[in-house]
Amino acid sequence: MKERLDKFIASQTALSRKEAQKAIRSRRVTVKDDTITAVDYKVAPDRDTVTLDGKPITYRQFVYYMMDKPSGVVSATEDRDERTVIDLLPPALRRDGLFPAGRLDKDTTGLLIITDDGDYAHRMLSPKKHVMKRYIATLDREPDGSIPERFSQGVTLGDGTVCKSAVADLLGGVRVAVQLSEGKYHQVKRMFAALGYHVEALDPALSPGEVREMTAEEADTVFLV
Repeated sequence: MKERLDKFIASQTALSRKEAQKAIRSRRVTVKDDTITAVDYKVAPDRDTVTLDGKPITYRQFVYYMMDKPSGVVSATEDRDERTVIDLLPPALRRDGLFPAGRLDKDTTGLLIITDDGDYAHRMLSPKKHVMKRYIATLDREPDGSIPERFSQGVTLGDGTVCKSAVADLLGGVRVAVQLSEGKYHQVKRMFAALGYHVEALDPALSPGEVREMTAEEADTVFLV
């Protein structure tokens, strides 16, 4: 399916629609090695090679970003008075149509996914789905190799509560990356305590305000049935 050149550029770069039109008219854009000056020129996004200032534009139908939302920022695409999570995106990651999939209160911190894939966001927010939370745990001593399997089987806490299957990746030394879909009180610390470890520090997988693009595997594993 073909679309207008100015719309395509705006959807794949940090340029607005008006900025894309200006770039096209300024002869900064080529399609299949031909300089195009018509903003309504039709391109096939998945087939045509489009360049801006000599650099190819890599077509991605949708993007998925992971952000550790800091306090004081609203979960919105725009706001007249407050700074939004979209405002925190580095220029290189911005494109038309991005929005936060879900909502955290202004003063709440935590993992937030930003995307332009409406269907993905709808599925992620379905009450039948559980979004993975990611942490980096620093333990009091180096963990043994059984930790990943024991987490995948579901750890039984000290009070008898059985946790759902979780993912634990040994990062070397005393650090372990943990992914889980539940949010029980101090759950990660209690899970490690049940296995004989003390968590010295527990941090989100990203630092406050940090954002990075999710891999295809990460985007897929957000959903747990």
